[in-house]
Amino acid sequence: LKVSAKAVYSKYSIEPASPINFGAMIKGTKKSQTVVLENKGMLHFKFCIRQPPEDVSTSESKSSKEGESAPLATRLSTARKSSSLTQSHLNLGMFTVSPCSGSIGPWGQQKITVECFAGQEGKCEEQLYIDIPGR
Repeated sequence: LKVSAKAVYSKYSIEPASPINFGAMIKGTKKSQTVVLENKGMLHFKFCIRQPPEDVSTSESKSSKEGESAPLATRLSTARKSSSLTQSHLNLGMFTVSPCSGSIGPWGQQKITVECFAGQEGKCEEQLYIDIPGR
């Protein structure tokens, strides 16, 4: 009886790398950008896009703004802290992210759309996490 196994782990890439910058926008206009989450491994995996935990420190946020990237974090812009999550969308202030969860097979990819509606004046920034369990 011959038995064999191969131990592997989830491999992925996120393009473009953080941060996503919508640049200057005229109040009342909408822009969208696409983020591609790619499975570069042999295992099927699930993903979930969510807000950062409440205990994320101010120093982490400051270093993130300076270009240091936390694993699987994407920085966006927003003016408000109100949010709601549905099965396919995450609404966070000026932003709508969709899909906000799903699964990707080996060597597959998922395009994630981030829309920004400039409803308020001023510079805005928000942080979202892409969680891949078992990574």
